Amino acid sequence: MVPFIVIIPARYASTRLPAKPLADIHGKPMVVRVADRARLSGAASVWIACDDERIVAAAAAHDAPCLITAGHHASGTDRLAEAADRLGVTDDTIVVNVQGDEPLIDPAAIREVAHLLAHNPQSDMATLCHPIHDQDSQNNPNQVKVVLDQSGHALYFSRAPIPWPRDGWEAALQQHDPLPIFRHVGLYAYRAGALRRFCALPPAPLEQIEALEQLRALWHGWRIRVGISETPVAPGVDTAEDLAIARRQFAVLNELSNHNES
Repeated sequence: MVPFIVIIPARYASTRLPAKPLADIHGKPMVVRVADRARLSGAASVWIACDDERIVAAAAAHDAPCLITAGHHASGTDRLAEAADRLGVTDDTIVVNVQGDEPLIDPAAIREVAHLLAHNPQSDMATLCHPIHDQDSQNNPNQVKVVLDQSGHALYFSRAPIPWPRDGWEAALQQHDPLPIFRHVGLYAYRAGALRRFCALPPAPLEQIEALEQLRALWHGWRIRVGISETPVAPGVDTAEDLAIARRQFAVLNELSNHNES
């Protein structure tokens, strides 16, 4: 087992879903459900890093380790870096950033991204992607796409459908081989030293255009190793509709788990 820790950044305020980290999913706050899933990954420790005492209290009620961090952070990555400093982790410690709104995340995916970084010492970061084949997903700007080089490192991330077939979608879809289009999964592994350096980098023009923080790393010449998962990662929760879906899916998973145990 590769040793790694998980930190889950959680911000109380949410424009589309107020108090999102505390949204109830079958008796537990969403962020606690994320921590429960993360613990199944084999992580040495799992911490919630938040900006509000209400999240701290909810985490304590469910015995989930939690750190209060500054409220001014511009991104979850900045919150992650503060938490890593507060925990006193060494520069070579692998830290996995799991978003606080992914209560159905596969623990195997968390473990996979940590192992991917550990086994690629030349890479600065690691993340995951999976193939997408339907045109609606390919055209959806909320589903970020990534293009890889031959060694599995990211060339570019975009909200646009990339690569773009010169002869058009219809002609490309008629080909025998599927288009090599991959959806990026917002799950990252860093060595703590690289995480600290990343937060000190100035924002990049491409990052600001696409509103994608990982483009900062590429802009500054970093190498991001991308693992390809054949199965889609469970969607996160951004809206009330997403929350309803997550609750239904969690109920199904819980029922299956109870059936297997019996």
